[in-house]
Amino acid sequence: MLRSYHGGSFAAGRLAALKQEAATGISVCIPARNEAATVGRVAGAVRAELMERYRLVDELVVVDDGSTDSTARVAREAGAVVVAQRAAGKGRAMRSGLDQTRGDIVVYLDADIEGFDPGFVVGLVGPLLSDPDLVFVKASYRRPLADRPGEGGRVTELAAKPLLRILFPQLAAFDQPLAGEVAGRRAPLEKLDFEPGYGVEVAMLVDLASSYGLAALGQCDLGERRHRNRPLAELSPQSETVIRTILARAGWPPPH
Repeated sequence: MLRSYHGGSFAAGRLAALKQEAATGISVCIPARNEAATVGRVAGAVRAELMERYRLVDELVVVDDGSTDSTARVAREAGAVVVAQRAAGKGRAMRSGLDQTRGDIVVYLDADIEGFDPGFVVGLVGPLLSDPDLVFVKASYRRPLADRPGEGGRVTELAAKPLLRILFPQLAAFDQPLAGEVAGRRAPLEKLDFEPGYGVEVAMLVDLASSYGLAALGQCDLGERRHRNRPLAELSPQSETVIRTILARAGWPPPH
């Protein structure tokens, strides 16, 4: 059975004390490409609330994946360490963030979140600090499309979740299998073969479940998540990448 948590069950101050007792380092990594409009608010909130006020987070890194706007400058001004790479895909940016940090727990956040709440990080690290048997926590949340509740996450609902129900039914309980907000222990993450592009999140989920079992994974309800909704022309290649990733993990196409 999947372990499920609620972000409101955890408090930053209490988790900071647990982290200190356990001598556990926590790093936050934000992969970003052309997200100058929002990355500063995300990085700035982590810096102000979780690094300076509560001392919960030790490192904050933004991996700039070949942005052509001011993403790098905005992130740096918000207090993040910026690591630049040529446009190589989200998965490679996430791997770069892992390589550039040292924390025992690594938190990944998307850069395009509107109205970011530092409670996202609190909810993701809370289960890991509280339960030593967990290795990975994925965000769960409600996703509106503009002002229509429950209509967001089109690639998730139309591609990822149906395929997972058919091919990996043990993972069907994850509400947001493509969530970019995740946290994991360093050792298991370092063993992963990060998919280079947008299939990275679902690949992480399938691979970690295969290696450690469903009991070592959890999800945490973080409330509502709003982000820049993309047109279908941009979602179509993302959807194809996700479909190909899931099929490949299921052994399709079979070897000749």
